[in-house]
Amino acid sequence: MGAIFGSSSEWSGLVSTSCRHPDSKKLTQLLNDFLYSLFAALNVTMAGEKHQVGETDLEGQAEIPKTAASVEKTAWPRIRRGWVPLAALAVYICFRASVKTWLYEQDVQDLHSHWTFQAFGGNKLDSTKKVEELFLSVPNAKSALANSRKYATHPHLAGSKEDFEDAKVMLKLFQDQFGIPASSDIPLYPAGSAESRSSTLDIHKLTKPTAWIDEYYPVMNTGKEVGLEILGEDGKPVWTAELVEDGDPADPEAAKYRNAVPTWHGFSANGDVAGEIIYANYGSREDYDNLLSVGTNFTGKIVLVRNGVNTRGPKVEGAQELGAAGVIIYSDPRDDGSVTVENGYKPYPAGPARNPTAVERGTVQLYARYPGDPTTPGYPAYENATRTESGNVPKIPSIPISWANAQKLLAEIGDVTVSRKLTGISSTSKIRLVNKVDFKVIPIWNTMAVIPGHIKSETVIVGCHRDAWVMGAADPVSGMVSLAEVVRAYGTLLKSGWRPLRNILIANWDAEEYGLVGSTEWGEDFAEWIQEQAVSYINVDISVGGSTLIALGSPSLAHLIRRTAQDIPHPSDPKRTLWDATKDSGPFSGAADADFMAMHNTVSQRRAASTGVQLLSSGSDFTVFLQRLGVASMDQTFVQSPTDAAYHYHSIYDSQHWMEKYGDPTFERHVAVGKNLGLIALRLADSIILPLNTTQYALELDDYLDFVEALTLAPYSKLRKSIHKLQRASAKLDEEKVKAEQELRELLNKVHRKSHGCNKSILRRVIRWIKHVVGSRGLPIRKLIKAAKRVQKANTKLVAFERGFLAEDGISSREWYKHLGVAPGKWLGNSATTFPALTEALTLEKNITLAHHEAHRLTELFDKLTIVLES
Repeated sequence: MGAIFGSSSEWSGLVSTSCRHPDSKKLTQLLNDFLYSLFAALNVTMAGEKHQVGETDLEGQAEIPKTAASVEKTAWPRIRRGWVPLAALAVYICFRASVKTWLYEQDVQDLHSHWTFQAFGGNKLDSTKKVEELFLSVPNAKSALANSRKYATHPHLAGSKEDFEDAKVMLKLFQDQFGIPASSDIPLYPAGSAESRSSTLDIHKLTKPTAWIDEYYPVMNTGKEVGLEILGEDGKPVWTAELVEDGDPADPEAAKYRNAVPTWHGFSANGDVAGEIIYANYGSREDYDNLLSVGTNFTGKIVLVRNGVNTRGPKVEGAQELGAAGVIIYSDPRDDGSVTVENGYKPYPAGPARNPTAVERGTVQLYARYPGDPTTPGYPAYENATRTESGNVPKIPSIPISWANAQKLLAEIGDVTVSRKLTGISSTSKIRLVNKVDFKVIPIWNTMAVIPGHIKSETVIVGCHRDAWVMGAADPVSGMVSLAEVVRAYGTLLKSGWRPLRNILIANWDAEEYGLVGSTEWGEDFAEWIQEQAVSYINVDISVGGSTLIALGSPSLAHLIRRTAQDIPHPSDPKRTLWDATKDSGPFSGAADADFMAMHNTVSQRRAASTGVQLLSSGSDFTVFLQRLGVASMDQTFVQSPTDAAYHYHSIYDSQHWMEKYGDPTFERHVAVGKNLGLIALRLADSIILPLNTTQYALELDDYLDFVEALTLAPYSKLRKSIHKLQRASAKLDEEKVKAEQELRELLNKVHRKSHGCNKSILRRVIRWIKHVVGSRGLPIRKLIKAAKRVQKANTKLVAFERGFLAEDGISSREWYKHLGVAPGKWLGNSATTFPALTEALTLEKNITLAHHEAHRLTELFDKLTIVLES
């Protein structure tokens, strides 16, 4: 049989290589089984006939001569022997052609849908428009308000019972909206277990949405006792601070939960210390240097600093390095802009000014060194993980206090009560600071969901954290509300038949407030998978805390961020776009502190530069993706402007009542952010060519180097040359991605016309198939596959661009951070430092030799990245 028809492997290969529809394997196997049986029967029949004609198969025996009669007698069997295989071949061709043509059309339709959003049929432009229109029609203010009232009317501290209940609520939301069957057993998987590992690593095998909860086991602390006293000459207290917020009854939840969560710092050190108090403004590097310049001695002192400029951790670490005994951090009304009691506004809840008893809790973890579980740096916090000594938490105690209590301490210092300038004057009396905390392993829960796409090797990740210091109506519930609207909208798309081109993974992180713990542990757990799969990470944290929209992201995403925001309506003015909200301000007015306004204007100018999209640094869950794993990332938020109501960050007054009265009374900002982040994710998931602009990124590198050269007044010519080579390579990639997409679209349109013109007739299909076999051009499957691979290659390079900034040995003294393009400043916390290793070699280390070494490292990275783009 093999000599006539070819081996079974050969003819099965003809089918299997040309059909890639999900059902093709099963149908091909059925076809092959049928044909194999048919040809086996034919072989037996032909072999039998061969023996019947009297032809010998005995070794050495002479053949019997044939007479004329015998020849005539055997003519018909010969004809029959020739006809049977021909008939079988005809049946084979017809049957195979019918099945193959059906499979082929299905394959073409499937491939076409992969690249052209076949949720609704029709051409790419129309179907894309319909997908986006349907998506944008779902999020609404009524739903957003209801969800905010669900999530923001109770405390949900990381690791608490309430936090776990909310994790299950999010799981149910995913299940309900994505059509995921719920079982009696919650899909709760300990980190490191086979179930947890396969839930992420086997995403490429999914055909339907799924959701689960990963449980990690970090070391965290909880507040047990805090105390603050002014001591008399005899060492006994003459004043004891009330460290609990007042819980005004006009704010129902604030009154109900005023004692629910202590006023303490996450990861703060245990301590009971006493000493004179010194005022150090923001506790920035410059503030401490200024105090040292006037001869201030910090040894054994308690340092009083205000929130702002940098994060809490560097404030405490700076004082610790100077020999201080402890740190107290307060919220100063000067940083509220115009809306102050001094300007005639009533304090919240009677008015928009700061409630004087409000306390800003928060972490003092040094996450500019490394985030996540302090005892498992660089690897996941499994239950049985090997623990190391914490390397990113302070060693001296600290506590947060209110403005009301801070006024009492400032009075002890003297003339600082009027100007609050840096004089280095310390109090005559001693201050006692007590901070008792309990460090232990505390389980946390990341709730995850996946919508599988057609391309199994590319994933868009969307994330928002769930835990709050108390109720957290803005932080993070406003972000959760926006995310919930996205989930509802994606659920509607799924019900309509849509399926994304790429996978979409949605994460509801835990323990972000302690130091980005949930996202960091997951990122460390699945680092290899993320670097292979993730095309982008989209973060949302605080959706709404004020009136001014700010967008932050990798420069390669800046154009997408801006363009999408221009496609979303403004929350309150239909004649404007969401992007126009970057210029919005609050409804109040009045004079503001000059120093605060100078700082605010500096930030605004930085934001207004170039694309209008700020650089990411740290401070939220994008950190592990961008700074360690090289995934292009973004974030967005409405922030407090100088003319907005005071936002009570991490206080009991970050409440539903405040949000409905001042934060976002209509909840349209919540909706706008949801539409924007969801639409950005859609465009990343469903675009043929990923909307990543590497050339914008490459051009901005010149600005980074300009800043460095301004510090030294010396050129870094080799690095500059390397940047320019990278820019040229990126420009060529721009040309290639346009051509690659154009070629694929032309072929898709051709396939679309041909496949829709196919007649259902078996005969016509066979004719088409025969023409294809004998050399007719037919459907351009090979060209289509080649074009798709060309697109894939371009997309691989686009994703590789951000990865190209990673150095295995990381940034000196904080090696967890691998990104040499941008990172949180060592002293700045949430503010970005460009070319961080190089910049800090000059600004902090003041080491020219080290700076040249860092410039060389950057040059090598950019040269390698150029080769990748040109390959």
